[in-house]
Amino acid sequence: MNRDNDINNDIKFLAKSEIRLKILSELDKKPNNIRELVKNTNITYSSISSNLSKLEKHEYITKDDNRYHVNPMTKVYFKSIMDFKNSVDIVNNFDAFWNKHNLNQLSIASIKRITDLEQSKLIETTPVDIYKTHNTIKKQIIDSKNIKAIFPYLHPDYPELIEKVLKNNGFVELIVPQSIFKELIFGVNNSVRKTAIKNGRLKVYIFKKDLSLYLTLCDETMSLGLFKNDGSFDQNRILVSEKENSLNWANELFEHVKRQVKK
Repeated sequence: MNRDNDINNDIKFLAKSEIRLKILSELDKKPNNIRELVKNTNITYSSISSNLSKLEKHEYITKDDNRYHVNPMTKVYFKSIMDFKNSVDIVNNFDAFWNKHNLNQLSIASIKRITDLEQSKLIETTPVDIYKTHNTIKKQIIDSKNIKAIFPYLHPDYPELIEKVLKNNGFVELIVPQSIFKELIFGVNNSVRKTAIKNGRLKVYIFKKDLSLYLTLCDETMSLGLFKNDGSFDQNRILVSEKENSLNWANELFEHVKRQVKK
């Protein structure tokens, strides 16, 4: 218990000061002297000197040949603090997307790795473009040959979009609720559907419970949609990204939901 308290106190001490975090950020890149730290951070010499003394006194850093080095355990604390800070920033930056929405279907791993979405973009409908979110997703699917998607509801365009991908010798893997399965699948041309299933290019998993998220993972893009707390799907905003971290994040979430289907 005492060790836990020590760790908490260490993290509190480091996180409490923005100056100390900036100093550690610089020292985490490479050892530096005071003059270099002042130059790189634009913080006054006296503030840098004072905080370096405190960090050294508490053994978070060491001084060697006039340069300061971050101690190994301090690196661990610093990374934990910055991961948490970045997670908070993502939530705040996309407040309209996360706030008052159902996050229950996100896995623990996806929540822990929420910083993988830090370079995402929030796409929102406007009074002059009420189909902006749907058209964004539609373009992503049309331009791709490999699709993984979680469809919690049926849009009239979905069967046609799936059919186009399959006709282009693409691969489609879907997770859908029982309520839309037949209408979605039988909306695809019979011959195209059967050939794709036979060749392993179309796989559909039926989720017996309600789905509370929307996800598409295409060749080079991902998009995420959420349900509001009142149970309605928020068609007015989606989070999209082309970054590799985000695509990996989306794939992990897709596989997490798929494992629930297979139980």
